[in-house]
Amino acid sequence: MESGTGQSHRGLDLGYARVSTTRQSLERQLDALAAAGIPAERTWADKKTGATVDRDGLNQLLGYARPGDTIVVHTLDRIGRNLREVLNLVHNLAGRGIGVRSLADPLPISTAGEGLGRIAFLLLALFAEMERTFTAERAAHARAVAEASNRHVGRPVAHPADKIEYARLLKAQGSSLGAIAAKTGIPKTSLHRYLSRQPSACEPAGTTRPAQPPECSAHGALSSIARQRIRSAHSSDPAGQG
Repeated sequence: MESGTGQSHRGLDLGYARVSTTRQSLERQLDALAAAGIPAERTWADKKTGATVDRDGLNQLLGYARPGDTIVVHTLDRIGRNLREVLNLVHNLAGRGIGVRSLADPLPISTAGEGLGRIAFLLLALFAEMERTFTAERAAHARAVAEASNRHVGRPVAHPADKIEYARLLKAQGSSLGAIAAKTGIPKTSLHRYLSRQPSACEPAGTTRPAQPPECSAHGALSSIARQRIRSAHSSDPAGQG
C-alpha cells in the first residue's frame, strides 16, 4: 500500500492457514497467527486438501500481497502440496519482493531476512534438489537393471503378444468371441479392443479394407508360437480335426 505522498510500501504481515478436510479445525493455526500479531482482516484460510489445485483463500492472498509484505504460516507445508511446489511458490514470491515466514517449523523459516531463517530455507531447497536427483538416479538404475535382465520396463503388459495373435487367428477362422475368450483366457472386453485394431505385417495400422489377399492372411502375420497354439488346439479338439 502506498500513501498519497508516494512513499514506498512499509510491508505487512499477511496470515494464511489451511487444513486438509472440512472436518479439521483451523483454530490452532489461526490462534498462532493472531499471537504473532496478525489481525483477522489480514488472514486468509482454506479448508481443502493439499492435492486440490484451486485454493481460493491462497489465491486471494497472493492477489492482495504487495512488495515488502511477508506471508506468515504456521508451518511451511500449509502453502503447497509438496516440497517442490512450496519452493516454487516461495521463489515466485521472492521475485515479487514478498517474503514467507513460518512460525512452528523445527527451525522457523523466513525468506525476508538474512539470518538463520533464510539459511534454513536455503538448506530446505538444497535437500529438495538432492532428493529430486536421488529419485531420478534410482529410477534410471531400476530401468537399467530391468533392461539388462530383459524385463519389461513400465506398466505391466495385460496380455502377451502371442495370445493376442492367437486370438486374431481364431477370429479369422470364424470362432466366436466366447470361444476365443475360453481358449486364450483374454476377457471379451479386451478382445473387442485387440481385435478391432487387428494390425498385421501386410496392412499398415489405421487402414481399413474389407479383405486381405491370400498371401496376407492371418497365418502370414502370426508368430510361430501362435501357430503352435492353434495346431495344438486342433489336435486336441475333435471338432477341429479333418
